[in-house]
Amino acid sequence: MSSAVSPQIVLYTRQGCHLCDDAEVLVRKFVSDITLVDIDNDPELTQKFNTCVPVVEINGKVRFRGKVSPMLLKRTLAAEAKQATGRTS
Repeated sequence: MSSAVSPQIVLYTRQGCHLCDDAEVLVRKFVSDITLVDIDNDPELTQKFNTCVPVVEINGKVRFRGKVSPMLLKRTLAAEAKQATGRTS
């Protein structure tokens, strides 16, 4: 994947969540710079995402809840990169 523009990725997780661990490993295969947020440290996030973790947010949009599909993640990141290279700043 081209590193011209790196997407902003936030991975909402919680301790003891094996799907969260799996999601982190998978996301890091494509993007090394991600932000991890433990929802249990924020009551608002706990209420919002409670049993839906992991939640993957890409460029401010929630793209995955629960199990993350490798193929869909790859396609989503490619689409985000394509869209970003078409933008002018």
